[in-house]
Amino acid sequence: MEMTQTEIRPERALLVELDTGEYDAQASLEELYELVRSAGAEPVAAVTQKRPAPDTATCVGSGMMEEIAGMCRAQEIDLLLFDRELTPTQIRNIEEQAGVRTVDRTMLILDIFAVRAQSREGKLQVELAQLRYLLPRLSGKGTALSRLGGGIGTRGPGETKLETDRRHIRRRIEALKQQLKEVEQRREQLNRRRKKDNVVTVALVGYTNAGKSTLMNRLTEAGVLAKDMLFATLDPTSRALRLPCGKTVMLIDTVGLLRRLPHHLVQAFHSTLEQAAQADILLNVCDASSPEAKVHLEVTESLLAQLGCGDTPVISVLNKCDKAPEGLLGVSGPTVRISARTGEGIPELLAMVEANLPSPMREAEILLPFAQSGLAARIRREGSVEEEEYRPEGLYMKIFADDQLLGVLRPYLMESTASSRENGRD
Repeated sequence: MEMTQTEIRPERALLVELDTGEYDAQASLEELYELVRSAGAEPVAAVTQKRPAPDTATCVGSGMMEEIAGMCRAQEIDLLLFDRELTPTQIRNIEEQAGVRTVDRTMLILDIFAVRAQSREGKLQVELAQLRYLLPRLSGKGTALSRLGGGIGTRGPGETKLETDRRHIRRRIEALKQQLKEVEQRREQLNRRRKKDNVVTVALVGYTNAGKSTLMNRLTEAGVLAKDMLFATLDPTSRALRLPCGKTVMLIDTVGLLRRLPHHLVQAFHSTLEQAAQADILLNVCDASSPEAKVHLEVTESLLAQLGCGDTPVISVLNKCDKAPEGLLGVSGPTVRISARTGEGIPELLAMVEANLPSPMREAEILLPFAQSGLAARIRREGSVEEEEYRPEGLYMKIFADDQLLGVLRPYLMESTASSRENGRD
């Protein structure tokens, strides 16, 4: 028997942009192209219409709708993608007139997240967002789910089935919220443990596809998936990063952000985004080669402000500088140009992180009695050792440590260090 392999072609998508003046429609459409490619579809063409407001029936006007239907037939379109959230009625009417499955921006992003989620928490968050999106749209699935009428043959389980579906979804939403609450409690315990152990956290935040995962791999060899696509990384990753001064910090890679991020996702991923709010230092990474770089930085800054990160040190990291023109985009505050791919600017970035540590590293000389030699392991973990020598009276160490660790080591500080600390306080 001869076997033939059938090649599965990607879905052919027609993109629809409605320009009502609320936002930069062209920039949003370009972003939609990238989202479609990230979802695995092929964006064939795009149409744009200017209107003062969306049409209640089909979002676009009747004339444009006829044109879209003709394009779908002529170009063998499999999928219509609208760059805004549609109502159930609009989706039904569009599909009836175009004869093509219709997806809105929110549904597209949820689909990408569903494919990319790997951790248990990520999958729970995506399912919760999907169900919250689906619940008010159940009644828009057509007459098959709603058969309640006023005569014989129209009554029966139809409406009961719809209500059963709604109750099932509501119960599932409550179950997911409870499971996420348990995950959040475990994360809070971990955060409290980190604070107790004086672990400094540095969070990578920023627009999607800015190169955060590539930077994470450059700094820590984390092996995080790094691809030139939107939302390549969805689940947060934590790795230890040892700074040149010897201090070890926890580097956290967070989910990428997007302009007009659907509120369903913001709600579902709030617990993940809160990791940024609890970090000691934030690295706002952006693609400096993008013409939208300044806008991307502002989108991230806006969300960070919503999360209450106003007092947290933020370092603007202009990535992909090997592809970008010189300049700092007029960004205020600590800013550094880097290339996570080539390593350019990485030493300057690490120096800037050191300068923004909650407690700066200080030089000290100590003499640990042999009975306290266990503290040496903590010094190596939380600070750095420049010199080390066993002497008859104990272990001599020349170290760099922060004020908290030096407070623990105060009884063992040598006279020169102790006097300089006293003079510094004076």
